[in-house]
Amino acid sequence: MNQSSSIVIAGGGSTFTPGIVLMLLDNLDRFPIRQIKFYDNLYERQQQVADACEVIIREKAPEIQFVATTDPEEAFTDVDFVMAHIRVGLYAMREKDEKIPLKYGVVGQETCGPGGIAYGMRSIGGVLEIVDYMEKYSPDAWMLNYSNPAAIVAEATRRLRPNSKIINICDMPIGIEDRMAKAAGLASRKDMEIRYFGLNHFGWWTDIRDKQGNDLMPKIREHVKQHGYLLEEEMEGSQHSDESWVQTFGKAKEVFELDPTTMPNTYLKYYFFPQDEVAHTNPEYTRANQVMASREKHVFSECNRIAHVNTSDGMTLEIDEHASYIVDLARAIKFNTHERMLLIVPNNGAISNFDETAMVEVPCILGANGPEPLTQGKIPQFQKGLMEQQVSVEKLVVEAWIEGSYQKLWQALILSRIVPDARTAKQLLDELYEANKDFWPELN
Repeated sequence: MNQSSSIVIAGGGSTFTPGIVLMLLDNLDRFPIRQIKFYDNLYERQQQVADACEVIIREKAPEIQFVATTDPEEAFTDVDFVMAHIRVGLYAMREKDEKIPLKYGVVGQETCGPGGIAYGMRSIGGVLEIVDYMEKYSPDAWMLNYSNPAAIVAEATRRLRPNSKIINICDMPIGIEDRMAKAAGLASRKDMEIRYFGLNHFGWWTDIRDKQGNDLMPKIREHVKQHGYLLEEEMEGSQHSDESWVQTFGKAKEVFELDPTTMPNTYLKYYFFPQDEVAHTNPEYTRANQVMASREKHVFSECNRIAHVNTSDGMTLEIDEHASYIVDLARAIKFNTHERMLLIVPNNGAISNFDETAMVEVPCILGANGPEPLTQGKIPQFQKGLMEQQVSVEKLVVEAWIEGSYQKLWQALILSRIVPDARTAKQLLDELYEANKDFWPELN
């Protein structure tokens, strides 16, 4: 077996791509790479990122072959891993996902509620297309999918490509665990062993220990009770932090109160306190606008500058440390490391009192043959009830996509905790359908 890997990044034109490339280059000692390819269906957008990344790769690892292409055969031939982070409809559609619900006094968010459902209906076809290219041109490859909304995408791949080699993953728990580790006085989240159950963006930590087996929950619980997931430097305002994230991590304090025996995923705030989210969101200038004005502008102008001066000296593009879990993931499969990771997998009894076919997020042991979920046992009635409602939303969205069913999509919206009633759900559906005509299947 060749010890170095060939990778295609699907979504080569993403603003996250340069950070992922820098992260891969930073980890070559752990995960050697012989080839990096970019694939996107938008040539000009990808080319700006690719021109800069070509300069960076040439300077930092000239032995790596680099290709950027819009041709699926060229992109997906001779690859070991497909790293997929696509955004069908780009930020222009994300903006609609956020703004249309807000007109009805409903949370506008890219992965939760009506916005997440709209985005899911766009993403399913795009992700399946990439799976099919991979299986056609590199049948032994694995797809590491972190395209959002991960819950709906994972359910779609379970239903429609049940035998494909896909690992669905999300980085949000990783970011929270980084914060927990700091709150517990540890150097890294890798010094912790966790137990966790839930759906994507909808889960709870039940046990957190250090490598010696000492229980860290009491210390973390005390911190979250007082500060949520905020860290000291953020509370003092000494660290320049993104305001919306500061709000999100602080809000965990209130979410935690609903079940102080567990630690919550931050996204639960949208389901438990939707009215607060609507109240402090500017319907004229949402998260999508912030991202377009800041990260999008910065990444593309910096990529263009690097390509123009033909050197990465003094660049302001940053390594995405957060994404280093992708290397852990690929290494676990490539070198059969049996690393323990939080993945989105078919339940099959991992949670004993929950739907067997649900795509759940639980710790798994990952090796060359894919993930082996660790049993989490029975879950409490409170979480079970919430998860049953939410998994029904996800399943109905996928059924609506497969069948072209207006009725099922309406039912999905009604079941979302974020949508107040059936009439609002119908109004939302009609307006979202109109906005997504170019991306959704036809509904009847």
